[in-house]
Amino acid sequence: MPGSYPPAPPTLAGDILSIHRLLQSPAQIRRRLRTIRDLRFVSDKILTQRFRSQGGAVLYEMTEPIRNARDAGSIAPGSEYPRDVPGVGTAGLAAVQKWGQKVFLADEKIKRSVYAGDEVDRALRKVLATVVAQVDEVTLSVIASQVTATSSAIAPWDSTDAEIFRDLALAEAKILDLRQGYQPDTVLMSDTKYALAISDKKIALLRRRETTDNPIYGGELEMIGKYKVVTAPVSSLPSDDVWLFDSRQLGGMADETEVDPGYSVAELGVQVQTQRVADRDGWDLWGRRLTVPVVQEPGAAIRITFTEGS
Repeated sequence: MPGSYPPAPPTLAGDILSIHRLLQSPAQIRRRLRTIRDLRFVSDKILTQRFRSQGGAVLYEMTEPIRNARDAGSIAPGSEYPRDVPGVGTAGLAAVQKWGQKVFLADEKIKRSVYAGDEVDRALRKVLATVVAQVDEVTLSVIASQVTATSSAIAPWDSTDAEIFRDLALAEAKILDLRQGYQPDTVLMSDTKYALAISDKKIALLRRRETTDNPIYGGELEMIGKYKVVTAPVSSLPSDDVWLFDSRQLGGMADETEVDPGYSVAELGVQVQTQRVADRDGWDLWGRRLTVPVVQEPGAAIRITFTEGS
């Protein structure tokens, strides 16, 4: 790892031993995973609830009504209250899937690489990035298939007539009109749409000027109004549209939390294990996540269309 195992020829054998001890230590692998900050699941920013799976599946309730079927009535003095049965949603069952990948890291690759001790980090990062991308792709595909509500943008976001903030507010109004208690708080967009939003002149005029969190001073556009901004590569999104949703109610990820022998568990359920392959003079490194995305309230999200220019 950078700075921990510098390549020093007089002590090169000792460096290799240190790397091998790292690969044999689940605790040290777990610490390395915590330092890889750029590997963030978009899935867990969108589906923020956490479900526990049992028997490899999770049972959940979808589109639970916030109101009962019967209206409240006027009650005469001494009369009994009208009875009703609490509304329930549609039952759903989702099976947990295991997503993972394995790579081989040769001793020669470790000791002869210009990256020296950083080679293990690089190998772990590539494995986890692949798992992250796959889980995100599956999650976003499920969301796209479940969320059917749309709201049309006033104008493409790359045009001078764009009204980005108003597009979001009008989309929120459609969700609120459902009267299901949804409170949209997050917007998902591609990196290209983020670039348009962060450089939009109308949004810039609404921001505080002389402050270090202004994007022009190196800050990021973390919020548009009350909406938290989440970005994802356009290749992961079902389409280059913008999605507005209530992150507390849309759904969650159902992870199988039981840890099998030999695995190190990082945040968000990522599991990693290493194994010495003696007859090949190297190591197998593999990572996995046992999970399934669950969309409980499709009405808590809406897709903003026509944000892309012709």
